Amino acid sequence: MQTGVSRQPLAALTLGAIGVVYGDIGTSPLYTIKECFTGHSIPLITENIFGIMSLIFWSVLLVVSLKYVIFILRADNNGEGGILALMSLVLRTLEKNPRGKWYVMLGGVFGAALFYGDGMITPAISVLSAVEGLELIAPALHHYIIPTTIAILVMLFSLQRQGTHKVGKLFAPIMLLWFSTLGTLGLVSISQTPEILQAINPRHGLVFVVEHRWEAFLVLGSVVLALTGAEALYADMGHFGRAPIRLAWFGFVLPALLLNYFGQCALLMRQPEAANNPFYLLAPSWALVPMVILSTAAAIIASQAVISGAFSLTRQAVQLGYLPRLAILHTSEKEIGQIYIPAINWMLLGAIILLVLGFRTSGNLAAAYGIAVTGTMVVSTVLAFILVKNTWRWPLWLSTLMLVFFLSLDLAFFSANAMKILDGGWFPLLAGLLLFTLLTTWKRGRQILFERLSADSLPLEGFVKSLEAYPPTRVQGTAVFMTSTSEGVPHALLHNLKHNKILHERVVFLNIFTEDIPYVPDIDRIQVRQLGQSFHFVTASYGFKEAPDMPDILEACGQLGLKMDMMDTSFFLSRETLIPSKMPGMALWREKIFSLMSRNAMRATDFFKIPTNRVVELGTQVEI
Repeated sequence: MQTGVSRQPLAALTLGAIGVVYGDIGTSPLYTIKECFTGHSIPLITENIFGIMSLIFWSVLLVVSLKYVIFILRADNNGEGGILALMSLVLRTLEKNPRGKWYVMLGGVFGAALFYGDGMITPAISVLSAVEGLELIAPALHHYIIPTTIAILVMLFSLQRQGTHKVGKLFAPIMLLWFSTLGTLGLVSISQTPEILQAINPRHGLVFVVEHRWEAFLVLGSVVLALTGAEALYADMGHFGRAPIRLAWFGFVLPALLLNYFGQCALLMRQPEAANNPFYLLAPSWALVPMVILSTAAAIIASQAVISGAFSLTRQAVQLGYLPRLAILHTSEKEIGQIYIPAINWMLLGAIILLVLGFRTSGNLAAAYGIAVTGTMVVSTVLAFILVKNTWRWPLWLSTLMLVFFLSLDLAFFSANAMKILDGGWFPLLAGLLLFTLLTTWKRGRQILFERLSADSLPLEGFVKSLEAYPPTRVQGTAVFMTSTSEGVPHALLHNLKHNKILHERVVFLNIFTEDIPYVPDIDRIQVRQLGQSFHFVTASYGFKEAPDMPDILEACGQLGLKMDMMDTSFFLSRETLIPSKMPGMALWREKIFSLMSRNAMRATDFFKIPTNRVVELGTQVEI
């Protein structure tokens, strides 16, 4: 994947990064300055405007530029980024520390769960804040804000089935126009009040914090809105590469954002009454309608980036064993990363519509926004510390200094947002907790199920020898038995011998294994091991961003000398019926959840692309 990316021109990749990676953080100017002043009882005087602008300026530089763009982007898992990719990378450094691996897994999964909460709020607040510009055009349009927002969101999610490759061609030009407009409007305002540039001095931020203390602490909960989307820089590294993302940020996006923030604060110095919506009031009156249209388009792009990220994260979770099999549809024949997951799509839409109806304004949603983002930031910092200490071999004093510095920033923002829990911050936490429970329940349930099945299994190689020594009735064709282990006899084989009392002339045991890397090279994909004269064991390895494909596996086996004709091959799968019990393992309520998730999982035949007329499923009951 990275090889394919690197062959593209740097300019094209940089342009693509502007269109996709920066949609979320690029729409932050719509609401950040407004929430910093209207969301708190901070007098609109010059000193306070300088102080808050200084906090925004240095927060963007330290958290987004230094932590993510310069530092975190170095932590790539074979070219891929994101919280689960980072977790997998760190887990490989803790092979001899089971307890450490358990804590890292919990942290990474919780960070992933919080991402879904963020994914629900981002489209709601982005589109809602853009559409709220209608009220400035004509106050009578206020009643149409909610219906228009919902209509846009329904249209956006309905189009996901078509894929983003066609619409995506428009992303880069629109975002180029968006950031150019942000920078231009900010520069014009700064030219009228150039003294706002004094806010670059960090002294203004420190003085504001010292003088206001508690109020300044609460303001940090709004300042963090300028940082939302920073995690996307890391998550999208596999699509564009490290260099284009950095070039787009420092060469274009960062200057445009800072110019707009400084411009809005300059406007407030001239017109304090503009605090109700400094973003739209920054534009001349004749440009208000075009700005609403452009803002809505940018908000849709920001939402699209989050939706695509949720699809990608879900596929990683399925492949790594944290979610049951789900229907994953590829929407492009050329781009493997463009996928559509119906269950996640409609779940997100339902949650987002409820958010819009429940909170009704972007100001109310801002109270719920931020805690999920800052929670993920904390997890990323801790995981990065383990990585630089164990893998990069930084000196302990240097890695500890890095941890303390970045963690102090993350915890300051997280604790400030924690004060907003009762005002709406409870939603992403509740959503994250529910998803964390589902993810860990599935992972633990699969481990318990594997232990239960392994306890009753027979050693594979000894069983094969006995079958060859005393064979049952053999029939023509090839039988492929899916198995999750390389040591035990598949239960489907035992049931087939018990009930049908026959065995095919050639038997293949197939284990499809997911590595903790994003992509497995084709040369390492298939391994064939001969167990006996007519028995073979095949291991098919896939990365956590790849989808298993049975026809491709059979073709690769043929290239290694194990030719199998699909029309002469039968696939035997074991289908477990799970019975919750009071046996040691999980709480009974979690066992019931696991059983429900298992019943609703996508059929293995569909997930692995096995023709249904070639499949034999043999059931068994398992107490968990």
